[in-house]
Amino acid sequence: MAGPLDQEKRVPRPMPATNSASTRRPGAASGACSRKGRTLARLLLVDKIAIAGLSAALVLAGCTALGPKEPDASMPATDATSSSALVTSAPLETAMSSQTLPVYWLGRSNDDVFLYREFFPAQTADEPIVAALRNMMGSKPDDPDYFSFWNSPTRLGASISAKNVITVDVSADAFGQKVDAGIAERSVAQLVYTATAAAAMAGLVDTATSIQVSVLVDGHTGYNAFGHVPLDKPMTRNPAYVAPVWIIDPSEGSVYNSLPLKVHGQAVSPTGTLAWSLATMEGSRVGEQYLDGTATIADGPGQLGTFAFNLVPPPGRYQLSVYISDPSTPGQRLGVDTKTVNIAK
Repeated sequence: MAGPLDQEKRVPRPMPATNSASTRRPGAASGACSRKGRTLARLLLVDKIAIAGLSAALVLAGCTALGPKEPDASMPATDATSSSALVTSAPLETAMSSQTLPVYWLGRSNDDVFLYREFFPAQTADEPIVAALRNMMGSKPDDPDYFSFWNSPTRLGASISAKNVITVDVSADAFGQKVDAGIAERSVAQLVYTATAAAAMAGLVDTATSIQVSVLVDGHTGYNAFGHVPLDKPMTRNPAYVAPVWIIDPSEGSVYNSLPLKVHGQAVSPTGTLAWSLATMEGSRVGEQYLDGTATIADGPGQLGTFAFNLVPPPGRYQLSVYISDPSTPGQRLGVDTKTVNIAK
C-alpha cells in the first residue's frame, strides 16, 4: 500500500536577536506580544489544517482498493527467537508421472524468509525444467503469503549434462528488481530448488547423486545476480532456506466437499511435535479459534520429516495454522505456515 504523502510542517521562523539595551517606544512591548500572539495563532491554525489533511489522506489510503500488497524486498529484522537453521538437509522430490510442475516461492515466517513449494499444471510444450522456471518467473503463487522477485525473461533455456549438472541460461532482464543481499541469495536458491525439483520429478537426473545447477546469463558465466550474488560456479540446494514448517495439503483456497479434511506436510521440530489450530474466517479477517491440537513428525526430534492429521469441522471457511511450539517461550509460534480452506455444505 502506498505510504502517506509527505507533509511539510510550517514552523515560525526565529525572530532576529535583539539588544536588551535597545530603547523602545511606550507600548511597543505589548504591541509586539500582541502581534506575536496573532502570528502564532495563525500558524497553529495552518498546522491544524495540515494535520487534518494528512489524516484524511491516511484514511483514503487505507480505504482505497490498491490491489495486493507488494512484498518487501529486504530481509526482516531479526530477534532472539528464530526458526532458521533447523533444517539440515534438502531431499529431492521423487519422480512422478502426473503432469504437474513444482515451483518454489519465497515466504516470510517469524524473522526469516524461507522457500515453499506449490504445484502448477503443465500447460506448455516446454521441457519440465524450463516450464517450471517460466512459471516461477512469470506467474503468481496461489498462496498470498508467498512471493517472488523474478521478472519474466525474454529468453530461457536449460540442459542437463551426464554429470548431473543442470545448466540454466536466462536473459539479464529476469534480474530487474532491486532487493537486498539476503533476498537475492534466497531468490537464487529459489531457482536452484525449482530447477532440481522439476528435473527430479520428471526423472531427468540421478537423484542418488548430488545435483548441481549452473546459471548462465545471456550465455555467459559470472553475472552478479540482483547485484549481490555472483553466478560464477555450480550451486546445490542450501538446506538453510527450507521452511521449517510447510503445509503441503490442503493447498491455499481448497474447497472440500467431503470429510475428513486430510492435512499433511513436512517439518522439523526440536521436540518432534508440532502444534496446529483451526480458526474461523470472517471475510478476510481471522476469527475465533475453533480447534487446536498437536501432530507428530514421523522422523522424530530434530529431523526433517512428514506430519499428518485429519480434521472434521462443520461447513465454513477456516484458516489452518501449523507451527512449532517452543516450551521455552510459551505462546510463541515459530515457523508458522497457514492455509485458507473451505468446507462445503
